[in-house]
Amino acid sequence: MRIVRTAVSLAAATLLMAGCAFGPAVQPGMSRDQVLASYGTPTRVVATPSGTRLQYSRQPAGQSVVMVDLDAAGRVVSARQMMALEELSKIEPGRWTREDVEREFGPPALVDRVASWPGDIMTYRWRDAEQNKFFWVYLDAGNRVQRTGQGMEIPARFRDDD
Repeated sequence: MRIVRTAVSLAAATLLMAGCAFGPAVQPGMSRDQVLASYGTPTRVVATPSGTRLQYSRQPAGQSVVMVDLDAAGRVVSARQMMALEELSKIEPGRWTREDVEREFGPPALVDRVASWPGDIMTYRWRDAEQNKFFWVYLDAGNRVQRTGQGMEIPARFRDDD
């Protein structure tokens, strides 16, 4: 019974935190100052060909990354949640580099190395409708994406010490 109560409490806390992750929705046309007042300081600011991108990442512990694109005048053009399969699927093996991935998705939750792969493996945390997931980006020694993959994030097991 204790395990069930703990799981329910964790689920409720996760939903509450997800709703409070960011302030009011950012809308096209808002100023940079309005975005900063709503979302706070971005985790990164990246120059784009048409202006600036404000990256708001909840990695490594969270599962959301919001990109707010501003035009040259500092007005919002778009705001997107990037930790979604339709966005992650846009990564093109053989064409994208580590720089491209970090510009589009921010810094990963984790960067690993394994003996069976010659380069870094970038790990992003995300959630589909029902499951916590990982999305892996496999880089070669030259930091070019060679493949991607996804899998379930298996939670730590609960123990009942009573």
